[in-house]
Amino acid sequence: MREVIILAGGLGTRLRTTIPDLPKCLAPVNGKPFLHYVISYLQSQGIEHFIFSLGYKKILIQNFLLDTLNLSSFDIISEDEPLGTGGAIKLSCAAAKEENIIVMNGDTLYKSDLQKLYAFHKEMNAECTLTLKPMKNFDRYGVVTLGQNGLVENFEEKKFYEEGLINGGVYALNVQQYLNKEFPMKFSFEKDYLETYYSEQKIFGIKDEGYFIDIGIPEDYERAQTEFKTA
Repeated sequence: MREVIILAGGLGTRLRTTIPDLPKCLAPVNGKPFLHYVISYLQSQGIEHFIFSLGYKKILIQNFLLDTLNLSSFDIISEDEPLGTGGAIKLSCAAAKEENIIVMNGDTLYKSDLQKLYAFHKEMNAECTLTLKPMKNFDRYGVVTLGQNGLVENFEEKKFYEEGLINGGVYALNVQQYLNKEFPMKFSFEKDYLETYYSEQKIFGIKDEGYFIDIGIPEDYERAQTEFKTA
């Protein structure tokens, strides 16, 4: 698996007081934009082609990418208006060259094993495979329950859990099967796709204990400043 869609078009509302002039993915962590760490990790996993879905303050992200990557290694897909995560992925799929593609968020670093994800995704002939992070004592996320052979059985709402598997926001997605579905222009990948279509038994999950951080809230953004020294 050599190709990825990175969703980096969000408004970053919860971080606005901390980084008022930057999109979330460019938030500085130990002197470097967060997106630097995401790209470096993906390159270490064998990713060669990047598709960036941009919206809010996209010129800043474009300038960073031009300074960071070879022009031949990335495409930029711009939203004229917010399309939701599902709409952004659908639009970005037009630039995909592979049958299956990795999808992830630009404000999250999940050091999961992408080749293991890809192998499982292909073995199961899955339409979509979620990478699931085991967590303990949390209330910020809902949990995903798995059945036989890793089939997604249910999505549970956000509340306090002593332990569970959370959706880490890293997916393997069959491009054509996703595009074949009927969606409105604006929709949520999580609600309108995953939580709507998992009952068709083509959506799977795989556990991965890799390092995980989502800088979407100030507390975790500050935590990254310390953890990225060793992460």
